[in-house]
Amino acid sequence: MSDARPLPREVGLCLGTLPAGPWNAITDVAGVLVGHTSVIEGSDVRTGVTVVLPHGDNLFREKVIAATHTINGFGKPCGLEQLRELGTLESPIALTGTLNVPRVADGLLTWMLARDEGIARTTSTVNVVVGECNDGYLNDARGRHVREEHVLAALAGASAGPVAQGAVGAGVGMVAFGYKGGVGTASRRLPEEAGGWTLGALAVSNMGRRTQLTIDGVPVGRLLSEGESFRPDRGSVMVILATDAPLTARQLGRLCRRVPHGLARTGSTAGGTSGDFAIAFSTAQRIPHDSGALELVLRSLPDDGRAFDLLLLAAVEAVEEAVIASLFRAETVTGYAGRTVPALPLPQVLALLERCGRLRRAL
Repeated sequence: MSDARPLPREVGLCLGTLPAGPWNAITDVAGVLVGHTSVIEGSDVRTGVTVVLPHGDNLFREKVIAATHTINGFGKPCGLEQLRELGTLESPIALTGTLNVPRVADGLLTWMLARDEGIARTTSTVNVVVGECNDGYLNDARGRHVREEHVLAALAGASAGPVAQGAVGAGVGMVAFGYKGGVGTASRRLPEEAGGWTLGALAVSNMGRRTQLTIDGVPVGRLLSEGESFRPDRGSVMVILATDAPLTARQLGRLCRRVPHGLARTGSTAGGTSGDFAIAFSTAQRIPHDSGALELVLRSLPDDGRAFDLLLLAAVEAVEEAVIASLFRAETVTGYAGRTVPALPLPQVLALLERCGRLRRAL
């Protein structure tokens, strides 16, 4: 999939009030890497895998503080329970289609075991984390087409800098608000007097009905889809938050619980059969595996300080923009059983946004 379609800020749509980082991506958090493998075969296979790495070193030996939140639990992710219990992340986060989860988890295990010969021999086993959304409308989900080599390729290609968005990696087969969804990302930077911390979000959007779509407060979906009959929301969404601010697992959980506010700004209502999950991690401190220390001294921001309050706002804004970016970038896709999902019609959307005064100078 190409990057021919513009991102929101490239056409003057600047969501929120905080400034974005240089790439306006989760990779604006120093050290974070993102990789994709798109699996597109014949007429029916439209799937893939996306990986997010908090850093490029041995994650098992140098864990990061993390948290997760279940917005709506109609989903099949892997590894969230230990993450919730211990508050640390010790593997890359992989995102894929629902029925690919076991195979993607196996690929992550292969990669982790190859990088550390002590795992399950001289030390404990490893907890790999895989999130999922159902791409079965455009993809032959029963075929479980994401294999170990696809996971390893995404990990090998993971990099900093700009992030491919739209119908790429885990986003190839996703549908959001009746249009082609997929992978989107955005970031926010706090002012220097509030610490200058960065927060980035990466979303796989696969939820919502067309009439729900809202962009910068404008009911775009309703204006484009007058007369559309009610259809249940059977989608899902995965959101990853990263920050370089020193936070505890409890505080990262608070960030995760702001994700629904960002999703709601786009029109999402977390339908009853929607699997909606958030994961957040901080790169500020690394937790050694089996350090043997009697004490572990960690830094954290005060909960009642300006910086943490702005991080909560940053999470909401970055999630909102990540979802909209996924829609802006994704192109029309035809897949399983000849089904076609159209791209968001940008000329009409931009005309509506301009009429409502929403197109302005980038922050």
